[in-house]
Amino acid sequence: MTELNTFGSILSYAIELEAQLQGYYLELGDESRARDAEKRKKKLERVRREHVVEITLEPIEGLNPDDYALNLGDKSADGQRAIETVAARFYADVAPKINVREAQRALEKCGKQHRALLS
Repeated sequence: MTELNTFGSILSYAIELEAQLQGYYLELGDESRARDAEKRKKKLERVRREHVVEITLEPIEGLNPDDYALNLGDKSADGQRAIETVAARFYADVAPKINVREAQRALEKCGKQHRALLS
């Protein structure tokens, strides 16, 4: 199981989450949402690369990856809403725990985009 207890593990988890969402939306034929997930993934990869030197090794506590599991098998409208809710909650929970401001802003923006899909 992935531990969400460092800057790197949180960014890696977020990148994988967006990759899963990209595949999910491609299966649904929603190329626009798949493209948006790919853009978020690339931005998060860039943030991770650029800020690896700035990372402090302070442990991050209080995050459990089981709380952010996606049910990618449910392709219904309710299923789509559920995965967007989980993604938005993940970003809302992790952003305040990151001490690199640009990375925090990138995570906040991802969360905002997922919340917008719920409206």
